[in-house]
Amino acid sequence: MPIAFWCVLIAIFLPYVGTSIAKFTGGGFGPRQNHDPRTFLATLEGYRKRANAFQMNSFEVTPAFAAAAIIAYVVNNAEPATIDRLAIAWVTSRLLYLIFYIADLALLRSLVWFAGMALIIAIFVVSA
Repeated sequence: MPIAFWCVLIAIFLPYVGTSIAKFTGGGFGPRQNHDPRTFLATLEGYRKRANAFQMNSFEVTPAFAAAAIIAYVVNNAEPATIDRLAIAWVTSRLLYLIFYIADLALLRSLVWFAGMALIIAIFVVSA
């Protein structure tokens, strides 16, 4: 299986890193909160709130990345190694995005978000 497909699998599970940080660090989440976890997440502040925002943003952007990676292999116009490198770079950008989001480094967070979007475009472009 291509490395890019493994990156898609990683991308699918990355949002849960954010939600785990939001729910399980700092305490407060337990069986009662599990009855209505969205209400609990809406009350968070600081890095936990930002971790939850990472989760939501990840659910928004992951389908575009997955589509780009899969389509790139389907059309078979690009060198597989190039697609794999771009996919690895995208996952790396998302990990940096998480780190910068939690650390409240807004400018760096925005820059790596734009880099991630540019990588999605690049995957499409090299496959055209």
